[in-house]
Amino acid sequence: MANGIQPDLTNLSIREIDVGTILYIGAVLVIAYLAARMLSWVLMRLSERAGVYRISVTMAIPLLKIAIYTTALYLFVTAIIEPSLSQLTVFAGFFGAALGFGLKDVFADIIGGLVITFERPYQIGDKIAIKEHYGEVIDIGLRSTRIRTPFDSVVTIPNFIIFDQSVSSANAGKTEMMVVIDLFIDPESNAELAMDILKDAVVTSKYVYITEHRPYTILLDDFPFYKRVRAKAYVNDLRYEFEFLSEVTRRAWMAYAREGIRPPQVQRILPETAGQTARISESPARKGINERRSVESQEE
Repeated sequence: MANGIQPDLTNLSIREIDVGTILYIGAVLVIAYLAARMLSWVLMRLSERAGVYRISVTMAIPLLKIAIYTTALYLFVTAIIEPSLSQLTVFAGFFGAALGFGLKDVFADIIGGLVITFERPYQIGDKIAIKEHYGEVIDIGLRSTRIRTPFDSVVTIPNFIIFDQSVSSANAGKTEMMVVIDLFIDPESNAELAMDILKDAVVTSKYVYITEHRPYTILLDDFPFYKRVRAKAYVNDLRYEFEFLSEVTRRAWMAYAREGIRPPQVQRILPETAGQTARISESPARKGINERRSVESQEE
């Protein structure tokens, strides 16, 4: 009975392949490629005008690419053979198995692209960190993801990396993003005044985004040779991350200079016996030698 329900692949009806068929297949592939590129371009331009909904608009790009390439594959197959529904299902299974064994890396990238599209660990427009790379996602394809780093370099990352590497998304699909600003001051400086100055620089910045659900925080940590004043606040658009950080840092240090708040003083220290430390200075013996040389130079 099992044999009676299995589709007979030997009865596949292969179409006659002529010049018209080749031109049809070529047209399908070219149209699919151009359609995917054009729709991606249009949606990216629309997203730039969507304001806070920019990332929501770009979410549709990977889905449209999958729909276009799936349709192109179906048209490609049906242009060569004329299968029934059951035969087409078996053919898809064989095709997937062939990809799995012969092109496993490519197949892993495609599966990774599908996982990224539907589970959305990150989206186009997100700021993400993968391994040693950090930047804004500018494209999610079937095989790879492209990000633009702060140095304006475009890095292409295979999609299969989603399976064995952790991915950090700084904004999780939102346009606002938290920025952490660290300033280090001398331990003798007025830490409370330093916190007030940094707070004022943050809340008056033109880039800051403060709401009930997006508060800011000013923190102080005390270390042996310095104090760290940290501000945690949201920038109103993730693309202004470094402008926000630079503006707050510049204004805070200008105010610190007026109030006499100094950065940590770097001291060179040399370990001594018994675990003690001492500043590097000129030894008495060396000092005596230098004094004698100075006297001899004067006599000459």
